[in-house]
Amino acid sequence: MSPAHSKSESVAEALDAVDRGVEPDRPVLRDAVRALLTELSVRAPGRSVEVRIPPFGAIQCVAGPRHTRGTPPNVVETDPMTWLLVATGRLPWDEAVRDGRLRASGVRTDLTDYLPLLG
Repeated sequence: MSPAHSKSESVAEALDAVDRGVEPDRPVLRDAVRALLTELSVRAPGRSVEVRIPPFGAIQCVAGPRHTRGTPPNVVETDPMTWLLVATGRLPWDEAVRDGRLRASGVRTDLTDYLPLLG
């Protein structure tokens, strides 16, 4: 993480950029994505779902059977901007899935019980 940004500051700064209609600076978006992934791992501890936000991070979360080899059976993947919006409640999960902005495959991948990650 950039030394100039704490985790919560990076999320606030990224959302401020979105509110102004501009793309957040790459380091700010990276730090915000990582902060939100960290918060998700705290709220949904476990290893049954892999959440991928390339190129900035990936975690395993949600209680259940642990995956150890090959392609995980439960995967959530999206781009950093979509993750920022979904994780902070600015974009509904169902809408992101329906529009193809977020891919969720597997029976445990609905993360709506853990979202939004702020507040």
